[in-house]
Amino acid sequence: MPKIMPTMTAKAVEALKEGGLHAVGGAPGLFLKIVPPNSRYWVYRYSLRDGQRREMGLGGTFDVSLSDARTRALALRAAVRAGADPVADKRAERAARAKPAQAVTFKDAAEAYVATLEVTWRNDKSGWAGSLENHVYPKIGALPVADVGKPEVLSVLQPIWHVGEGGRLDTAMKLRGRIEKILDYAREADWRPEGPNPATWQGRLDKSLTAPGLLRKKVPRKHHDAIPIDGIGDFMRQLAKVEGMGARCLEFVTLTAVRSGEARGAVWAEIDLDRKVWTIPGERMKAGKEHRVPLSTQAVALLKTMPQLEGTDLVFPSPQSNSKLSDMTLLSVMKRMKANGVPHGMRSTFRDWAFERTNFAREIAEVALAHTNGDKVEAAYRRGDALEKRRLLMQAWADFVDKPSVKDGGNVVPLNAAAG
Repeated sequence: MPKIMPTMTAKAVEALKEGGLHAVGGAPGLFLKIVPPNSRYWVYRYSLRDGQRREMGLGGTFDVSLSDARTRALALRAAVRAGADPVADKRAERAARAKPAQAVTFKDAAEAYVATLEVTWRNDKSGWAGSLENHVYPKIGALPVADVGKPEVLSVLQPIWHVGEGGRLDTAMKLRGRIEKILDYAREADWRPEGPNPATWQGRLDKSLTAPGLLRKKVPRKHHDAIPIDGIGDFMRQLAKVEGMGARCLEFVTLTAVRSGEARGAVWAEIDLDRKVWTIPGERMKAGKEHRVPLSTQAVALLKTMPQLEGTDLVFPSPQSNSKLSDMTLLSVMKRMKANGVPHGMRSTFRDWAFERTNFAREIAEVALAHTNGDKVEAAYRRGDALEKRRLLMQAWADFVDKPSVKDGGNVVPLNAAAG
């Protein structure tokens, strides 16, 4: 059993006064370095596969909070475990900046951008690297970044900007956004002249590429198999008896109505058990925006049973590798239970329950599901987050699934409990 590391609170860290390095927990390798009389800053210490040791500064405590330091340290740890050397990457980024603008290729700019921002990423680095290596670098990687224009961007996107055989529309959309960010970064670094970004959608690529929504209309939408509303209670009672990390993660998915990947990638630094709030950063959300999830009493109780293990900050790590569980792990749990549904279908069950069995406002349920919508009323709710209203909704849902299944279709949440 891996050793469980103690995690210091911000107040306890603030109370540290003695000079030297202090392990603060919550992220292996993270230390507070105190240099009397008044210097206090975060450092991340790590070892490379060849045994070399490195130390990287993460900023002073005045500018970087304990939570942010843990987030950065965990992201760095993941990068090191994947074979990266963050200190060397930082030096490479500085070296790229020192090149004359005409010598900087698109690949140089992309790697410098990734080296600058990967510390804030938890799961997306491999996606960036793979998509750029497979689709972008072969076409425009060797070109001077200053010379990349709309024709070059289209040479990357057009071959896969469609659905059906050979089409990779979702990948193409992500690539467009990534190219746009890299070119913006290159302009700020003075590697490109001022002017419109050729990878911008509005007013640029929308004149040459079909809108994704129109392309998707040609493809029949497949609905995810879901547990019926009147069967979710019995399912949860059976699930509680199933052992394993996959089963616990599936319980959490159901209680929070989040996407499977959001739960599988959850880390302790995102969760505030005292305030009963789980804050998912934008880079892990489908819409790219931070999403706060109010945690029901049952969700908090589940989290308190989960050990915080050395070597990972994941809430639901794979027992074999301490890495993120796969979606197939959760699906396998349901198959072993012979349940007629898939993990993503839990969101459908929640949505049907909220709309058919409660008096909560539709907009509140949509925000709880982190759905994007152009509706102005929903947008008004989204501006304010509606956290406390959603807290009532999520507690009502947790109470519903915590009971034996209802067969008569009743059990409507009363209006005074669901003021929306």
